[in-house]
Amino acid sequence: MSRSVVLLSGGMDSATVLAIAAAEGEQCFALSFDYGQRHNAELTAAQRIAEASGVAEHRVINIDIAQLGGSALTDLTIDVPDSASEGIPVTYVPARNTIFLAYALAYAEVVNAEAIYTGINAVDYSGYPDCRPEYLAAFQAMANLATKRCVEGEPIQVRSPLINMSKRQIVERGLELGVDFGSTVSCYSAAIDGSACGVCDACRLRRAGFVAAGIIDPTRYG
Repeated sequence: MSRSVVLLSGGMDSATVLAIAAAEGEQCFALSFDYGQRHNAELTAAQRIAEASGVAEHRVINIDIAQLGGSALTDLTIDVPDSASEGIPVTYVPARNTIFLAYALAYAEVVNAEAIYTGINAVDYSGYPDCRPEYLAAFQAMANLATKRCVEGEPIQVRSPLINMSKRQIVERGLELGVDFGSTVSCYSAAIDGSACGVCDACRLRRAGFVAAGIIDPTRYG
């Protein structure tokens, strides 16, 4: 059985990616981050998902990106928008995916994993620059140069099975694999108990996915 590191935020995308990796026969090592985000409900969800999925290990890394500010998700003085906006929204966290993938790359070397699974999506998303296929290709090129495994001929693949999928397709694929979407948290402003605001960009995209799939939305809204 090959080993893989799976980035697990606690949201619907990462839960689906974990299910995909497990279905592909991977021994999964889940990695989550307490990075100074507005709430920890998603980390509680990540723990719940990891336990239910029977991962080999689940680690939560503490990185206080909030010290840098610059995002509505890490700076409480910046409001989370309740409507769509043009351009890159204030919920973009500078370099977040680069930081997360760098940790995943290090973890992959430590546990001798052959791949990293990420839930990055370039279709139904908020327009973040680090969610594009060309970004992932660039990170893969860097990983091939920067790691002991790769230099010694054992490459670590960065896999993003959701990259070209719509939220509807993600919902459908997740349900096929038995994902309990009711246990996931995607909301930018979730309450302590995980209930969602229903108006942020993440909530709108999530809800639209269930509507498009013709599936009852199991999300708890506050």
